[in-house]
Amino acid sequence: MLPYLMLTSRTGSFHRTYFLELLGAVLIAAFWYACIPPGLLSDLLFLAFMAAVYLYRPFDRIYGNPAPHVALGILGQLMWIRLGLMAVLSLRQLEDARFGFVPSPEDWRVGFQHYLYFLPVGAALGYWERFARFHLQPIAWWRFPLVLLATFAGILWVVALAEEFFFRAFLQQVLARRLHGETVGLLAASVLFGLAHLPFRKFPNWRVAIIAGVLGLFCGLALIKARSVKASMVTHALVVTTWRMFFTT
Repeated sequence: MLPYLMLTSRTGSFHRTYFLELLGAVLIAAFWYACIPPGLLSDLLFLAFMAAVYLYRPFDRIYGNPAPHVALGILGQLMWIRLGLMAVLSLRQLEDARFGFVPSPEDWRVGFQHYLYFLPVGAALGYWERFARFHLQPIAWWRFPLVLLATFAGILWVVALAEEFFFRAFLQQVLARRLHGETVGLLAASVLFGLAHLPFRKFPNWRVAIIAGVLGLFCGLALIKARSVKASMVTHALVVTTWRMFFTT
């Protein structure tokens, strides 16, 4: 709540309805595991709630655009991701999550390895679905490496960090323990990961959902191999960066 109050105190855009809407969502997420004991159903409902709020994108409306080209909804999204991480790590607690921001050399090796494994499969799917075509970003050659690195860093520490933590470190491992099998947990989490991408740009976007589900398999295998969510973050970030920098849909 503090970032919202700090922002609106400076811009004069405080809105009581938006404040109460944000506060309600925050209280549910923050106190979920303080009030409900961990279990398969409660875990799935928690993830569904977190995903529903994120996909509904209320932060664009709540935080607003105080100036042209200054969309502050990303601030709300980052705080929402942080809140979910803290709720799970501090209250729900996970065994062997090995969560962190900086991949180890082994994480890089395993993550890059599974990225290479995914490339031919992803290329074949993309061609079959007519999902994307090769198209370099129209950027000056001397800026291209800088934009490439910046894109990778942004995806690694925002998109991949959030999605890999919730779908792989959390959901996949919870399902594997509850259903008594790593393969079952891997397949179930990958299917759900694909379905979560159905609203991408337009609903239902089955092309993205299928490719995302297959990517989930390779990210999940990276997690199993390295026993670290940071390895799956690397795989995820490399794939999305390649797509954004070298292809267009």
